[in-house]
Amino acid sequence: MTPFDATGAFRPLTERSNLRRQAVRSAGATVSASGVSLASQVIGTAVLARLLTPADFGVVTMVTTFSLLLVSFGLNGFTEAVIQCEDIDHYTASNLFWLNLGAGLVVAVAFALSGSLLARFYRNALVVSVAAAVSGQIFITAGSVIHLALLKRAMRFTAVAGNDVASRTVYTAVAIILALRGWGYWALVAGLVASSLSVTVGAWWLCRWIPSLPRRTGRTVPLVRFAASVYVRFGIWYFRQNADNLLVGWRFNAVALGFYKKAYDLFALSASQLTAPLDHVALAALSRLNQDPPRFRQTLANSIGFIAFVGMAVGGDLTLVGKDIVRLVLGPQWGEAGKIFMFFGPGIGIMLLSSTVGWIHLSIGRPDRWLYWSILEFVVTALLFIVALHWGPEGIALAWSASFWILVVPAFWYAGRPIGLRATSFIRIVWKYSTASFVAVWAATGIVPGLPLPSALATAGATLERVVVISAVFVALYLGLVILLHRGCAPLRQLASLVLEFAPVRRTEALQAATEENYPQPAPR
Repeated sequence: MTPFDATGAFRPLTERSNLRRQAVRSAGATVSASGVSLASQVIGTAVLARLLTPADFGVVTMVTTFSLLLVSFGLNGFTEAVIQCEDIDHYTASNLFWLNLGAGLVVAVAFALSGSLLARFYRNALVVSVAAAVSGQIFITAGSVIHLALLKRAMRFTAVAGNDVASRTVYTAVAIILALRGWGYWALVAGLVASSLSVTVGAWWLCRWIPSLPRRTGRTVPLVRFAASVYVRFGIWYFRQNADNLLVGWRFNAVALGFYKKAYDLFALSASQLTAPLDHVALAALSRLNQDPPRFRQTLANSIGFIAFVGMAVGGDLTLVGKDIVRLVLGPQWGEAGKIFMFFGPGIGIMLLSSTVGWIHLSIGRPDRWLYWSILEFVVTALLFIVALHWGPEGIALAWSASFWILVVPAFWYAGRPIGLRATSFIRIVWKYSTASFVAVWAATGIVPGLPLPSALATAGATLERVVVISAVFVALYLGLVILLHRGCAPLRQLASLVLEFAPVRRTEALQAATEENYPQPAPR
């Protein structure tokens, strides 16, 4: 893609009349790519868990708890600024590129020098050399931020998703090869750096754009302010998301952190594979509808309904079979991680819904409100973590689940106030799926013990059989309850229409009619 024409103006590639179709297709591409990344990640995790020790994963996590915040400098901030702004030109984008790259260099050097401080905090000398090596990832990633943002602004999400899949594959391949050669935790470090290099090379190849030297445009400062607000909010959110790793690594040791991190990864995997790929698709689409409140609310409601339907199903199922999946994927030596995951399960579905709050704040141009809310979230979650630390990693996991259920409704109420979006609208969409999930888990818990299932401590084949049978029982109960509560199959038809639209083929007249029936668009005012 060449983002700018000869005059330096960004070329719009999506007409307003096709916005919904483009957004759905983009979402389909990103979710499909995430499925491929998920497969690669599961395979890589299964292999690496058998080649490395919990302590290896724990040492790297001690460093990445801090480094990933710095890797995200620009990715969370300049990306949203480029996507959301009304207009951007070649010179403004160039200014943002050089600012981000310079900041990336400074931050990378500072992090490399901070290794000794981290080693004292964790009481682990291995952290020093790992921090120095990981600092290279920070600078490499900074070179890809603006190129990826321009691709996303042009809604080239298929290309971006493919680039992400390639980087995940590179990480998996490098880490496994080096782990087989006995590199230990260095295999994970090398995989991280190689993955960032893959992303940056791919971004420059997909977006054929060479930044010019900086010059005044009158647009740079407002975008930097917007980006700074988003990044500060992201930093607060990040510390909320990683305060648990910090506390477990500090209070216990690398082994305990390794077990906890693998349990958390399964917990967070559902969000990273379902909602995270949709974030920039939703932002690009909703930002173009923020002057059309009826269409904005309809599009947001459809998105929340879809995520609630799928998210509550995933959360309920993993609550039942998560422990078996940990044993199946990672091996019997990771049984402690499976015990920890049992306390994460009840929060999965509501965590997915909470991740969509940012769509509202950013699409209406109010990152400041998102920042204020994130401060409150951080305080509440940190207090829950401190209280739960007495019960070890299991207590921290339970605190996570509790925090999402406590905060989700107030979060939507606060986000929707500027546009008159009420919290009752969110509750009306979500409660049926939540109820169906809870009742299905409760019923399955009573049914499963009466089934002739093999022991969870048996062979891998027997464990897989348990997962399949228990999941089938839950899904049948869940779908039945969803149909009962909705008094019909409307949610299933809506999901089917979206799946069909994901396919990169011309829709037939019948499909168009079905889509219009399931997702009616408000008449223009």
